[in-house]
Amino acid sequence: MELHAAPVEAATADTAQHEKLARVNLAAMYRLVEQSGWGEGIFNHISMRVPGSPREFLIKPHELGYAEVTASNLVRVSMDDDLDERSGVNRPGFVLHSTILKARSDVNCALHVHVPEVVAVGALRRGLRMYCQAALRFYEQLGYHPYEGLTESLEEGPRMMKALGRNGVALLLRNHGAVTVSETAWGAFSLMRYLVSACKIQLQIEGAGGEAVEISQGACESARKQLSSHNTGRAGADWPAWLRRLDAVDPTYRF
Repeated sequence: MELHAAPVEAATADTAQHEKLARVNLAAMYRLVEQSGWGEGIFNHISMRVPGSPREFLIKPHELGYAEVTASNLVRVSMDDDLDERSGVNRPGFVLHSTILKARSDVNCALHVHVPEVVAVGALRRGLRMYCQAALRFYEQLGYHPYEGLTESLEEGPRMMKALGRNGVALLLRNHGAVTVSETAWGAFSLMRYLVSACKIQLQIEGAGGEAVEISQGACESARKQLSSHNTGRAGADWPAWLRRLDAVDPTYRF
């Protein structure tokens, strides 16, 4: 069998198509975060690694609200630069996302929010408890990083990454918010949905004042294997359904 390299033109066109899809998925995430009530004006941020250019990522322009983000107005930046608002991107957002994407080659998408319930659980010394199935998504894959102020210094990066670890899927920034990371847009969005749900349930349980029952270690380990299989199987139909939901309301995120 003869093997031939793909023509440069074909490879370039293929890379451009992958970037276009990444832009659509990232713009969709911004819209979905806003629809979910997790937005905070123009602040907080979501990033996506540029396909074919692993040292660059996409992020929204600093001055745009989440509902204004489209595939074409996302900003493409180098994670090896040292950027702030003069370049059109949010400084804390650049520091946080460049840090994660540089350190974790398996991560292509990161989502950061300040949802009140998540901030509240992150401020509890014991953190997230295994009270419900949603929490099991983070069993032994959730890191905690102490509050150091706004994430404006690149020097904070290694400490955040030590907390997230090599296999972590989420990071609770104490007294601040949370980050979920994944290979895909769907993964990061889905993880944040589960994290927000788990935190809400925990606060409701603990607020009820009764004795709470945590899921056993054995059941946690068994469920983690089940959920891993679930994520690579039938759960994949979830993201197209979310996109159809967006398209029915306002498809301008695609352009």
